[in-house]
Amino acid sequence: MTGRCSGGSGCVPSAPARTPEARRARLAARLAERARAGLARRLRVAEGPAGPERVVDGRRLVSFASNDYLGLAADPRVAGALARAAGRWGAGAGAAHLLGGHTAAHAALEEALAEWTGRERALLFSTGYMANLAVVCVLAGRGETVHADRLDHASLLDAARLSGARLRRYPHGDAAALARRLAADPSAAVVATDGVFSMDGDLAPLPALAAACARAGAWLVVDDAHGLGVVGPDGRGTAAHFGLGAGEVPVLVGTLGKALGTFGAFAAGDADVVEALIQWGRSYVYTTAPPPALAEATREALRIARAEPWRRERALALARRFREGAQALGLPLLPSPTPIQPVLAGGAARALALSAALEAAGFHVPAVRPPTVPEGSARLRVSLSAAHTEAQVDALLEALARAWRATEGADGA
Repeated sequence: MTGRCSGGSGCVPSAPARTPEARRARLAARLAERARAGLARRLRVAEGPAGPERVVDGRRLVSFASNDYLGLAADPRVAGALARAAGRWGAGAGAAHLLGGHTAAHAALEEALAEWTGRERALLFSTGYMANLAVVCVLAGRGETVHADRLDHASLLDAARLSGARLRRYPHGDAAALARRLAADPSAAVVATDGVFSMDGDLAPLPALAAACARAGAWLVVDDAHGLGVVGPDGRGTAAHFGLGAGEVPVLVGTLGKALGTFGAFAAGDADVVEALIQWGRSYVYTTAPPPALAEATREALRIARAEPWRRERALALARRFREGAQALGLPLLPSPTPIQPVLAGGAARALALSAALEAAGFHVPAVRPPTVPEGSARLRVSLSAAHTEAQVDALLEALARAWRATEGADGA
C-alpha cells in the first residue's frame, strides 16, 4: 500500500499509527537507551544553603560541585541585604521590565555592573541562557553567519539556531582557524565564545579572536559566566585578564549566580547595543523582571567581591593546590588555571564509578558525561571555592587517589 486506502478490512496503513500510546512508547524507549548508556541524569536533593559542606539526599558531604567560587551564596551580608530588600520591595517584580517591573533596584544594579565591567550600559536578564538568546538573536539574522567555538555553552549554540543565521562551529580555541573562516565569509555577523569554558576551565584566546573580528567587521560576544568575579584585575573577567576593553570585546554577557552567589544575568555593551536588546530581545521583553530584592542582594555581593580580593586569590590558590596534588598522583587534568578542575575519566561508566566512590568517602563531585562533553571525555568536574579549606582539598585528593585505583577497568579497558 502506498498511503491512501479506500476502506475495508483489507486496508493496511503505510505508516505506524500516531497514537498517544505510540508516542509514550517511543519516549520510554529513548529514556531506557540513555540509562543503558550510562548517560541518564539524576536530580539530587540538597538541604541548607550552598557551601563547602551540604546535605545531599540526606547525607552530609563535602561539596566540590558548586559554582559559588567566592563563597558568597551563603554570606550573611548578602542574605541580610536580600531580607531587608524583600521587606521594602516584596517577593517579586510583578511585571515585565517594560510594563512597570523595572525598579530603582534594577537600575542601580545595572549601573554598578556597567561600571565594574567598563561598559557604557548593562541590562539585567533572568538567566544567562536568556541573555545569550537575546544578544545573538538581535545581532545576527537570516542570511548571516554566527561562528561559535565548538565547546561553547549550549545557550550560545541554541541562540545561533534560533536567530535564523547559519551556525558554523570552529575548533576549540583555534583563533587561526576562525580567522581563516571569517576571511572567507562575508556574511559573518557574530563570533560567540565562552570566556572561561564551563566544563574545561580554560580561557578563550580573546586577543586573537578580537583581532580576527575587527578585520572581518563581526561582533565579538563573550559569555564570561565563569570568568567574571574570578579572573582578571578586580575580578572583571577574561577580557580584563587579557587587557582588553569595550573596543575589543563590544558585547559581554555575565551571570550573577556563580561568583556573585545570587541569581540572574546581564548583557553589557554600548548604549546602542543595550537599546537594541530592549527593543528586540524577545527573552527580555516577554518575561517578568527578576525580583528587585535579588538585585539589591547582588549589588551587595558585588560590593563584597570588589572589597575582598582575597576571595578570588584564595579560590585560585586552592585550584593550584589541587592541580599540584593531582599531577603528583598522575591524574589526567585539563590545562585550567581557574577554579574549574576537570579530571578526565574517559568513558561514562568510569566517571560514574569515580563519583560514586568519592560520595562513599564523603565527597560530592559530579560526573559529567556526553552530551554535555564530547564522547570519550567524561570527567569529574571539581569546582573549588574560597570557602573550602586546604584540609578539604587534601582529603579530596586522598580519596580521589583511592577511587582512581579502585575504578581501573570500569569502562572495560
